[in-house]
Amino acid sequence: MSTAPIRVMIVDDQELIRTGFSLMLAAEPALEIIAEASDGRAALAVLERLSAEGKGCDIALMDVRMPGMNGIDATAEIVRRFPDTRVLVLTTFDLDEYALDAIRAGAAGFLLKDAKPEDLVTAITRIAAGDAAMAPSVTRRLIDRIGLSTTPATEENAGEAGLDPELAQLTEREREVLQLIAAGLNNAEISASLFLSESTVKTHVGRVLSKLALRDRVHAVIFAKEHGL
Repeated sequence: MSTAPIRVMIVDDQELIRTGFSLMLAAEPALEIIAEASDGRAALAVLERLSAEGKGCDIALMDVRMPGMNGIDATAEIVRRFPDTRVLVLTTFDLDEYALDAIRAGAAGFLLKDAKPEDLVTAITRIAAGDAAMAPSVTRRLIDRIGLSTTPATEENAGEAGLDPELAQLTEREREVLQLIAAGLNNAEISASLFLSESTVKTHVGRVLSKLALRDRVHAVIFAKEHGL
């Protein structure tokens, strides 16, 4: 059975970068480059046109720093107006001060522009499947930047965490899954760690996100670190 390609829009104010990404990704049969845009406002116009035509865009590769409407504001608008389009933010700097703002605006992932082509393709496919993707160096610096605890949960602090009203909504298994999400594990790795099927892990992840009203796994990581998991 054939699977429809993942529809991708590239948003960057530099034409050379847009062309480079387009040529790189066009070689992937699982991806289809459907549009390019030079800033956030142009990206929203593209999404409006596609919506009017009854079409859609699965992934927007979004630069952060652009004249006109920047990537953060554009991400927030896309999340609000086009929820079926998920945003993968790309930046040149792994210490970009806008990283946390982009994630809080609703971006599903964050990757450096110098990532290997296979890493970019993997990030796109993971996000399109409802997962999340972040460059490891960005994840570490984000956590450091906002002063979140990275201390592993112990019996003592796990008990204290259980008193939190939000965490109290979760079952013990769901809290375990949240801890492993925060550690950066994907569903297959969580499955192996907890000796559960991937479908069961996917169900647990969905329940965690729903109960805590989190948009995706990236926000689950931030939530978990904020709550000492």
